[in-house]
Amino acid sequence: MVDSSGASSRVAEIIPFRKRIREHEEEDTAIDLLTAVEVAIRDLRDIAEQWGEESSRTLAEECRLMLERAFAAAV
Repeated sequence: MVDSSGASSRVAEIIPFRKRIREHEEEDTAIDLLTAVEVAIRDLRDIAEQWGEESSRTLAEECRLMLERAFAAAV
């Protein structure tokens, strides 16, 4: 900010947040196999209702990736 004399002064100090470490994010989002199956069943119902639409293909891909991650974590 510049005052009437032309001198600049600091109005506020911006404090940056620390970035989260990537591996902690993956641990936080990990789900167990039974939960993944439950979610997949619900997703498959939605896919069946929207069959042939782009949204159903997107949901199917997300569902597959979720199941792969849960399975890999379980074995």
